[in-house]
Amino acid sequence: MSNQPVQTVTTSADKAKLVLAGTAVVAGVVGFYALAGQSTLIRAAALVGGLVLAIAFAWTSYQGRAFIGFASESVKETKKVVWPSRREAMQITGVVFGFVLVMALFLWGTDKLLELVLYGLILGWR
Repeated sequence: MSNQPVQTVTTSADKAKLVLAGTAVVAGVVGFYALAGQSTLIRAAALVGGLVLAIAFAWTSYQGRAFIGFASESVKETKKVVWPSRREAMQITGVVFGFVLVMALFLWGTDKLLELVLYGLILGWR
């Protein structure tokens, strides 16, 4: 049994939708800056309008629907996670800090020992 990757062929309509989505984002940002003399509400409306239009274009493409499916599956998986209690989180954090402290002392000691051996005994610089 072979595990060949499945390649999805995107149609030119999907590619055009994604290009339109990108164009809508750029138009929203350009509109935001082009309306610099207007009120903030109008500028924000231009930006949000461009983003909403881009989302609408992207949503209708195959890649957009696949992304929405992926996002919803990710949310479902996140809900399955068993999060530690506050006490467990504090204990794990304490263990991590303790390990970091022990490793820091070990590395400091190793550095000082190598410094003594290399500079003091081998090179005689001290």
